Amino acid sequence: MNLKFREAIESDITTLVALLADDELGAKREDLSVPLNHRYLDAFQSIDKDANNELTVVESNGDLVGMLQLTFIPYLTHTGSWRCLIEGVRIAKTHRGKAVGAKFINWAINRARQRSCSIVQLTSDKQRPDALRFYESLGFEATHEGFKLRI
Repeated sequence: MNLKFREAIESDITTLVALLADDELGAKREDLSVPLNHRYLDAFQSIDKDANNELTVVESNGDLVGMLQLTFIPYLTHTGSWRCLIEGVRIAKTHRGKAVGAKFINWAINRARQRSCSIVQLTSDKQRPDALRFYESLGFEATHEGFKLRI
């Protein structure tokens, strides 16, 4: 399988939203209406302008089959280090179980190293046990309990 990692472009947005909506949880929170909800384009443009955010896609033989977002965050803790937050990870159902996700996450870890990060962190919904096992298999540890407040 020939994989290519590249920065997302505006014309990818519809496919990215479809990836985000293609599971039980995503189907409840994403908007697949046509025309596409303008908030997706607004978010893409904000990410694209921010030097500390990268929206990356993976292609297999020219088809977009995955996505993730990296956010680089400076901290005072850990002697003023930088962290890389991985969010919005999705791999197309047709490409799961083929090591695409592992290669993509390893690519993201290497990107964090390039940006001099000392920690890579991510969250995954507790309702996704397969994803939790996947991240643990890559060496991630569930060291903290996370909290969210919807406002």
